[in-house]
Amino acid sequence: MHEMAITQSVVDAVCEHAEGRRVHAVTVEVGALCAVVPDAMRFCFEVATETTVAEDAELILVEIPGVAACRTCGAEFRLPDPILLCPCGSADVEIRSGRELRIRSMEVSEACAQPAAAATTPPR
Repeated sequence: MHEMAITQSVVDAVCEHAEGRRVHAVTVEVGALCAVVPDAMRFCFEVATETTVAEDAELILVEIPGVAACRTCGAEFRLPDPILLCPCGSADVEIRSGRELRIRSMEVSEACAQPAAAATTPPR
């Protein structure tokens, strides 16, 4: 299951960028052609975030459809799977979308501010 390795990389990047702040939500774009099963990624996210700043965070997956353009007939069409074949029968196609796999955003807690007295009181 390669979803675990991919999801672990996402969690590692999120935790690093969170810089110790609690992560509440992570939005990831997943292309239809990148061979990642969204339900498997959700399960792996739950496992991979245990005991991290992202534990209990919501994983929001935005599925990007596969779209290609045919160089033979000029048609643009959806690709529901990695079979790159235009409805006209040509295999000379250019993939326009569907290979995405990227962290779009993350929601984190604000860093805790020092109490006002701590900022004005000299250390002893």
